Amino acid sequence: MPFPIHRPRRLRRSEALRDMVRETRLSARSLVYPLFVCPGTGVKEEIRSMPGNYHWSVDRLTEECKSVFDAGVPAVMLFGIPESKDEEGTGAYDPQGIVQRAVRAIKKAAPGLIVICDVCLCEYTSHGHCGIVKEGNVMNDPTLELLAKTARTQAEAGADMVAPSDMMDGHVARIRRELDEHGLAETPILAYAAKYASAFYGPFREAADSAPKFGDRKSYQMDPANQREAMREIALDLEEGADIVMVKPALPYLDILALARREFDAPLAAYQVSGEFSLIEAAARAGWVDRERIILESLTAIRRAGADVILTYFAKEVARWLGR
Repeated sequence: MPFPIHRPRRLRRSEALRDMVRETRLSARSLVYPLFVCPGTGVKEEIRSMPGNYHWSVDRLTEECKSVFDAGVPAVMLFGIPESKDEEGTGAYDPQGIVQRAVRAIKKAAPGLIVICDVCLCEYTSHGHCGIVKEGNVMNDPTLELLAKTARTQAEAGADMVAPSDMMDGHVARIRRELDEHGLAETPILAYAAKYASAFYGPFREAADSAPKFGDRKSYQMDPANQREAMREIALDLEEGADIVMVKPALPYLDILALARREFDAPLAAYQVSGEFSLIEAAARAGWVDRERIILESLTAIRRAGADVILTYFAKEVARWLGR
């Protein structure tokens, strides 16, 4: 029927009506809070490029994790800053490494909290790349062995889930085999399946001290111009045994999220990365945007595009907003 029979504004007249017909809903239960753990005791040091985020020593991190769980956030993602770095990133797979120690402490302090561990070498290597480097090249297959050891030691420490973010070919299969062979078949894998070589990672690289000392990561992370390739990467990781697949970054890649949601039935995650966070914070501090509204709108967009799980530095704050 022609206008004025159809009036979509009828269902927008009040908050109650808008809420009743809302298609996409945010829930704190779908959020994951990234955290950075560092050596020392009593450390809570704000990250300059990511205001409101901190480097935490293990003792202070357990306090924060209790607070995160109490706020209604079900999971954290751990990134480690080691005491020292070397060419092969040995701190990543040391059973007494910073992340492994943190996992054990968190599981004692907040046993109901899901602890996910990032599996990569870039924070631990002296050259800042995500794998073994030989003659200036990042070597794929030798790196797989170290990633497998990293995931295993994290799971042995008590991690509920491991999350390879390196973008090496075959990493999920190698990690799955390592876990299965060591009695860890129940540990799920959240694969950074479509991780783009993005400029939005800048603040994180300062936070994790993980910027490459030479070159870039374009030979292993994805070209931002490619969409079909992302579907192939996701399909490969699922074939290799990934339980959840992730698109990273989130907001600049909503088309990738939406396409992945249409093509795959597996749980789908998205990472609202440091650059997305810091851009919002900078604009809000300048008074150019309504901070709460833009945070919720950006997360709703990610959810609307198809993400079941959202990693975001706003998780703890948003959970409190949603619960009020």
